[in-house]
Amino acid sequence: MAVQSAAVVVAIKQSYEMNVFNVLPDITISSYVPHQLHIGEYNWIEKNCYIDLYIEVLNGLKLEPLAMLPFTLAVDFVGDQWTFFKPQLAEMRDLYGVDVQEMSMWRPLFDHCIEHLGSGRLISVEVDAYWLPDTQSTDYRKQHTKTTIAIVKLDIVEQRLGYFHNAGYYELANEDFRNIFRIDIPEVAGYLNPYAELIHIDKLIRRPTEELIELSCELLRKYIKLLPGTNPIHRFSERFKQELPILQDKGLEYYHLWAFNNTRQLGSAFELTASYLKWLTATGSYNFSSAIARFEKISSENKGLILKVARAVNSKRALDLSDCYESMAEDWEQGMRFLNTALSS
Repeated sequence: MAVQSAAVVVAIKQSYEMNVFNVLPDITISSYVPHQLHIGEYNWIEKNCYIDLYIEVLNGLKLEPLAMLPFTLAVDFVGDQWTFFKPQLAEMRDLYGVDVQEMSMWRPLFDHCIEHLGSGRLISVEVDAYWLPDTQSTDYRKQHTKTTIAIVKLDIVEQRLGYFHNAGYYELANEDFRNIFRIDIPEVAGYLNPYAELIHIDKLIRRPTEELIELSCELLRKYIKLLPGTNPIHRFSERFKQELPILQDKGLEYYHLWAFNNTRQLGSAFELTASYLKWLTATGSYNFSSAIARFEKISSENKGLILKVARAVNSKRALDLSDCYESMAEDWEQGMRFLNTALSS
């Protein structure tokens, strides 16, 4: 991707009648309220960057993201990680009329933002969290980490960017702005363009709650048929026995990578599943209370394991989690059985 220069940015600024491109002008830092999934009492306020992003994009569009969550049921353990659960684009289009398409990054991101924000489209793009002030407690100005944001607002004069990321809506400016857009940054041989998507919102569908529930329950029945063929927590348990000595040998930095892609993904996925089933239960459509209790246990157990395993890794002491994983495996099986029974009643 070509690097944008400050001189070119000035020229662009002078060539446009507007200096501010804002797809959702009602949203401001002071007024925006994140979705309940990001402000309630949860084990995992942040799930993963992609699902968190679209929870807030839909919330910002005044749509109910809970309806899209049946896909979380089908998470599976695949060798060295739990599947990175993310909303299915076709399902978001069917539920909400939100159409997400891959964007070809053949021009500087700055130019693409003017083009598409000016036409009422959001852009989701991979960026370096080093330049995102909302990651103050983790990555901001500390370490370079890939993450995904959805760009909502571009202010050329003030060099300010409004974006959805993780658990809310934020803004960045000045040096962060210039680095996100690579303004006056020397070309780097072999630099790869980030992955980006266009979020088309011109055909939004605001369904009555009853209709949204009906469509969501159809997705739920679909994902019940797409569950892993064998209990994934059993398989995860066996792999953990092999992984622990490796984690202890490589240390905490390696462990945190492992935990994000394993313990965290498992726990946060089933917390979202439980939240989804609570939403359906609250509408009176079904009573999923027994399944909810099982899935919440899986989430809570994994939250506790984050620190427990970290201590074992740091101390290099033996840690037998067989009983813990066996209990979670039973919760997975019983939760799915209770879910099937409730759907059939």
